[in-house]
Amino acid sequence: QVQLVESGGGLVQAGGSLRLSCAASGRTFSNSYKAWFRQAPGKEREFVATISGSGSTYYVDSVKGRFTISRDNAKNTVYLQMNSLKPEDTAVYYCAAGWPPYSRTTQANSYDYWGQGTQVTVSS
Repeated sequence: QVQLVESGGGLVQAGGSLRLSCAASGRTFSNSYKAWFRQAPGKEREFVATISGSGSTYYVDSVKGRFTISRDNAKNTVYLQMNSLKPEDTAVYYCAAGWPPYSRTTQANSYDYWGQGTQVTVSS
């Protein structure tokens, strides 16, 4: 059974940092895309960042320069380092894994596996 388990969320003041982790089990994802999405109350799930199996990354404009996605294939884990956090970053953060076509790597419905989510709350 494939599982993605996120950790590292919490409450932080604006300007602070958090590091999210997403550990996969049940299969190897070394050649997959891995991504982070987020969903704030009353809003649709939003793409945050993605990383290919070879390490190429892409970010939504609102987090560029503040967030960094990385992966450790030996640990089957993907990370999201979040710096200079803002109240508008408050959301449930989800990790995802799959093999989307390049043109659809920012689309949630292109990913096959999802974690349960971890809450990130940024206070002003």
